[in-house]
Amino acid sequence: MRIPYLRWWIAGLLFMASVLNYVDRNAFSLLAPTIQKDLHLTDQDYANIQVAFQVAYAIGLLLSGLVVDRLGSRKALALFVGWWSLASLSTSMAASTASLGVVMFLLGLGEAGNWTAAPKAVSEWFPARQRGLAIGLYTAGTPIGMTLAPIVLIWLMGMAGWRATFVAMGLLGFVWIVPWLIMNRTVKTHPWLTQKERDWINIDTHPEAAGKPQEAGWTYGQALRRPEVWCLCLGRMLSDPVWFFYLIWYPKYLVSARGLTQVDVNITWVVFLAAGVGSMVGGWLASVFIKRGWTPPRARLAVMFGCALCMPFSPLVAFSPTLAWSLTFAAVICFAHLAWLTNITSLIVDVVPGPSLGKVFGIVSAGSCVGAIVMNKLVARLLEPDPITKLVQTGAYNKWYIIAAGLHLAVIPVLAWGVIRKQPQLNNTDSR
Repeated sequence: MRIPYLRWWIAGLLFMASVLNYVDRNAFSLLAPTIQKDLHLTDQDYANIQVAFQVAYAIGLLLSGLVVDRLGSRKALALFVGWWSLASLSTSMAASTASLGVVMFLLGLGEAGNWTAAPKAVSEWFPARQRGLAIGLYTAGTPIGMTLAPIVLIWLMGMAGWRATFVAMGLLGFVWIVPWLIMNRTVKTHPWLTQKERDWINIDTHPEAAGKPQEAGWTYGQALRRPEVWCLCLGRMLSDPVWFFYLIWYPKYLVSARGLTQVDVNITWVVFLAAGVGSMVGGWLASVFIKRGWTPPRARLAVMFGCALCMPFSPLVAFSPTLAWSLTFAAVICFAHLAWLTNITSLIVDVVPGPSLGKVFGIVSAGSCVGAIVMNKLVARLLEPDPITKLVQTGAYNKWYIIAAGLHLAVIPVLAWGVIRKQPQLNNTDSR
C-alpha cells in the first residue's frame, strides 16, 4: 500500500495533537469561574495554580528535549500525549488548591513535550521550503483547540459537570495515540511511501540519504554557548506572554471587565479562530518569499516584522467602547501573534542541526515559560483588590494591554542581530 503525500497526513496528526494539547490545557482556564466557586478558590489561588503549571512546563520542555532526541519524535510524542491525558483524567478528582496544583503540575510536564516533538517530526518529514506551512498547520491546532474549547467544554460542563468534562478530554488523548503509532514510521523504511516522495523528502531532511554529510549535533553546553539560541530564547520570553494572557486571563477579563457570564465566554472562539488563520497565513507568506529566492531565516523575519507592527493595537482591546470592537482587536492581536509564532518556530528548525532540535526547542521554549510566569504574577498583582474597598479597581487589566503593545517590536532587532546569517539560496523548482 502506498499513500501519496503521506507527510501531510503526519502533519494532520500533529495538528490534532496540538488541538488536544490546548483543549486539555485550557479547560481549567475556561471553567475557572465555576471551579473557583465550587472549591472556594481566590484569584491568587488561581494564579498560583497557573504558575505551578508553568514551572512544570518549563521543566518539561528541558527534559522532553532530551527524550525527543533520544527516542525520536514517534515514541516521544506518544509518551507525552499519554502522560498529559492521564493528568487530565486526574484533574476530575481534585478537591483543593493543593490537589489542583499537583495535577496541573503533572499536566505541564506532559504537555510541554508536544512542542519539542512536533518540530522534530516536521524536520524529519519536510524540506525547508515546506516547513513553515507544516509548522503553521500544527500550530493552528493551538487556536483551533481554543476555538473549540469554549464551545465544547462549556457545553460538556453544562451537561455533566466540570469533573466529567476533564474525564472526556483525557480519554480523547489515548484515542489519538493509535493512528500516530501506526502511520508515523521511519522515512527510510516506511512501507507506505512512494520512492519518489521518499527521495524528495530526503533532499534536506535526511542529507545522508542523498550522499551529503549529516550535521553534527550540539551538546547542551554547546547549545547554551550559541548566541542564536539565547536570542531565540529571549524572543519567545518577551513575545509569548501576549499569547498566554489570552489563553489564561482573557476569559476572566471578559467576565469581570466586560460583564459576560460563564456561558457567554464561548464568544472567544472568534478570537482563536482568527489566530488559527494567522498561523497558516504566516507559514504560507514565508514560503512565498522563499520561492522568490529569499533565504528561509530572512523570509521568516520579514513576516515577523509585519506581525509586530500589528501589536500596538493591543490597548484598544481594553479601551474600545463596545464588546464587538474589543473582540475585533483581540482577534487582530492573536492573528498576528500566531503568524509570528509559526515563523519563530521555523527559524529554530532553519538554524539548528537536526540532531539537536529537541534540546534547543526545550531551551527556547523554557524561555517562553519564564515569560508566562512573569506575566501571570504581574496580572495577578494588577488585580489585587484595593486594601480599603476590597474591590478590584476598574480598568485593572489596562496596564497589561499597554505593556503588550511593544513586546514583539523589541524582539525584532534581537533576532536580526543574533539569528539571521547568510544562508545558501534554495532550489525551489519543486514546491509540492
